[in-house]
Amino acid sequence: MGPYHERLTDLLLLKNDSLAYAQARAWVELLWEDFEATYAKAGEKYRGKEMTEAIVQKWIEQYGPRLHEFVATNPKYRHLLNQDDYLKH
Repeated sequence: MGPYHERLTDLLLLKNDSLAYAQARAWVELLWEDFEATYAKAGEKYRGKEMTEAIVQKWIEQYGPRLHEFVATNPKYRHLLNQDDYLKH
């Protein structure tokens, strides 16, 4: 997943300067895994990493600038957004 995750992490960092690199990478991995798990549970045929990358890219384009605000309604992900744990890029 290296090049896919790296491209998406770079995109998220461009869209959201409130996230540190490690936070952005964690979000990319979370979104990637969530999409693939949901798709599989729905019984859909796996269409490859390129499709998953395209979906996660769309999500980043749409929600990336506000992704750091997500913790307000979803405290379960607070560890991803703890600003004290990460250096900004």
